[in-house]
Amino acid sequence: MLETIQVSRVKRFAENTAGRDFAVGDIHGHFTRLQAALDAAGFDPSADRLFSVGDLVDRGPECRDVLAWFDKPWFHPVRGNHDDYVVRFDTCDAENWVYNGGSWFAGLAWDEQREFAAQFAELPIAIEVETTQGLIGIVHADCPLPSWEQLRAELESPESNKRLKLVQNSCMWSRSRIQDGETHGVEGLRALVVGHTPLRQPVVLGNVYYIDTAGWMDGHFTLLDLATLQCIPPINPELSHDWD
Repeated sequence: MLETIQVSRVKRFAENTAGRDFAVGDIHGHFTRLQAALDAAGFDPSADRLFSVGDLVDRGPECRDVLAWFDKPWFHPVRGNHDDYVVRFDTCDAENWVYNGGSWFAGLAWDEQREFAAQFAELPIAIEVETTQGLIGIVHADCPLPSWEQLRAELESPESNKRLKLVQNSCMWSRSRIQDGETHGVEGLRALVVGHTPLRQPVVLGNVYYIDTAGWMDGHFTLLDLATLQCIPPINPELSHDWD
């Protein structure tokens, strides 16, 4: 596999010619369950890669384990809104964060909090992966612009860009596409893979794939093969998409 090139808030990956590439939905501190899903799919850490749509922590019992997962050379996450809480731990709304699962962080020593924040600050807002069938984009929640090229340009702009914070927040927080059922998709990509909205089954709107099937709750982890865009486990047409 070729080396990755870190360019600001967008991380690029060359095609994986040695193994398979998968994306997985929100993890929320349930790494044992995630590992079980990888084992069931026959994941090969010597050749395969796992891309995460973010929300690595909060709500689950294994949030501290995320640092060990950062050390895995095949694990590549983007920053979700819960991960951004960690980055902004000393300025964010702590009460809201604790209400949404951040109590684990509040119990850490100050030095530990700083270590977590430093590592989470390195997470990109977006990832792009080359495949034989075309480019795959990954963000946590949505692409707020019509094309991937436009999003990349905005994310790679200087900090002085007044739109940057708004664009980043939309990538991590927006649910407008799935709430409105928009199907126009994102230009310049074969597929955009996102999480953020828990669903019983994956949903595809245009070329946008929603794969948070609540493996961190009482659902299951969905692995999306980026070469075939097939889900593991396969989509069950008998189940509704919406979470009750």
